[in-house]
Amino acid sequence: MAIKLRDVTQVIRSKNAGSFILTFDVIFKENEVYKKVKEKQLINRDLVKKLYKVSDDEILDVIYFDDALAVKFNIKRKIPSGNFGDRDIYGAQQHAPILDVVLEL
Repeated sequence: MAIKLRDVTQVIRSKNAGSFILTFDVIFKENEVYKKVKEKQLINRDLVKKLYKVSDDEILDVIYFDDALAVKFNIKRKIPSGNFGDRDIYGAQQHAPILDVVLEL
């Protein structure tokens, strides 16, 4: 069964975790869907690399957090927050690439 991530989550967001790191939260609506995603490891380093065009070195972690039905991942910012060329000082607009991800459950 193919589903869009945005259809089975209540929150998908990004924000700064300091000046040099972006953190992303994907919080699911239902435990059953979260468990399937976790079991198959559908949100993983390879997906993050593809969506955000980063290397393994730039991905700090991908963490499944059962109590919150959530997946969190962190990547290094290409441009530190507030530096010349930064277009999103708060990191709050970086989640867009993950919104249209289709998962095969």
